[in-house]
Amino acid sequence: MVSETVQTQSKNVCVIGAGPSGLVAARELKKEGHKVVVLEQNHDVGGQWLYAANVEGEDALGRKPFLKVHSSIYESLRLTSPREIMGFSDFPFLVKKGRDMRRFPSHTELLLYLKDFCEYFGLREVIRFNTRVDHVGMLDYGACSNDLKWIARSIDKKTEKVVEEVFDAVVVATGHYSQPRLPSIQGMDTWKRKQMHSHIYRTPEPFNNEIVVVVGNSLSGQDISIELVEVAKEVHMSSRSLNISEGLSKVICKHGNFHLHPQIETLQEDGRVTFLDGSSIIADSILYCTGYSYAFPFLDTKGMVVVDDDRVGPLYEHTFPPSLAPSLSFIGIPRKIIGFPFFESQAIWIAQLLSGKKVLPSWEEMMKSIKDFYHSREAAGIPKHCTHEIANFEYCDKYGENVGFPRTEEWRKQLCLSAIINADVNLETYRDLWDDHELLQEALQSPHFTQLGLADSPL
Repeated sequence: MVSETVQTQSKNVCVIGAGPSGLVAARELKKEGHKVVVLEQNHDVGGQWLYAANVEGEDALGRKPFLKVHSSIYESLRLTSPREIMGFSDFPFLVKKGRDMRRFPSHTELLLYLKDFCEYFGLREVIRFNTRVDHVGMLDYGACSNDLKWIARSIDKKTEKVVEEVFDAVVVATGHYSQPRLPSIQGMDTWKRKQMHSHIYRTPEPFNNEIVVVVGNSLSGQDISIELVEVAKEVHMSSRSLNISEGLSKVICKHGNFHLHPQIETLQEDGRVTFLDGSSIIADSILYCTGYSYAFPFLDTKGMVVVDDDRVGPLYEHTFPPSLAPSLSFIGIPRKIIGFPFFESQAIWIAQLLSGKKVLPSWEEMMKSIKDFYHSREAAGIPKHCTHEIANFEYCDKYGENVGFPRTEEWRKQLCLSAIINADVNLETYRDLWDDHELLQEALQSPHFTQLGLADSPL
């Protein structure tokens, strides 16, 4: 067999965002020989994991297109997955002496891991901090997608200086936990009392002695309710389904001031909240823990990529818009996956497509693949707003095959599942009491943990 030497190209690439997906994108693009600039609106790396205590001036329901605050992390937040499964493939999330050594550490520990990753791979030099991207568009709209160039306009937040630059390619890595997704409730616009989305929830103290309605029973809705119940007069959780987990049921039974309700029917101006079963209460505050939407307010693709009910599309493999790829790509859109390794496989594919090492299928093939995917989701009764929820290890492994990325280790899958099962039954204690010790030992002795030969032992 004759081996062909591929003449690789070096491209000038702009990565938007220095969170986990932007950092690994920068690492892979650099490794592949591209020239990279990362534009980051905050003062440091981390994205969602860079905790912002000050939420003053942010719209309480996050209804503005450009948000002032990016991070939605609250002060007490701890990881919902064990640290062993979270690391990038070649950079395990090790325990460090003098830091948070718990298996489910606080958000600060994950930020420190990302900073370590950044230092280890020398990424800081390619990041421009305090730089907000306010417009990205095609330079010569109408050019063939192979020759597309992009113009990015950014603003230095300190000097307010505006810079316009031209790039061969743009990688959008802006995350998906910032733009609040809100329900539509009758009376919501005229309700006079306090309403806010969990995007700006930080601590329970402002709700001291209040009657609070928490809308949504997602993991964050449950976590926030558990800490509110200690300071609020009453916590009323409104949930789409009253068929709740054993873990949440235990917490509600334990607290006399924690109540479960169906969905809200109406909000009255005098503060009354009426639920679908006809019951009602007078509340001081409503906290919407109703999740997040995808939003790219800076991006102008002439309608070639749109967000419709939380479906970003059309995107081939959740990453590439067929008409604009590979010069435009998205990292980090999928949810319900083991995030960091998946972002890494996305980054490798993008870097190799841009260098010419890999080639995407034809436009027709990509569009057919997307249509088939949409039809299969529809047939399975999965709503459109769940388009990017993967919840499938096999999909991630298949995706990785495009670039020979290692398959998800069996221990990683099992640790992921055991945490989900434990949280379902033991909501208040699953982060500190677990019974997967054998799996944990298998993980810590695997090549993933022993590869760097670091002095610090994982546990």
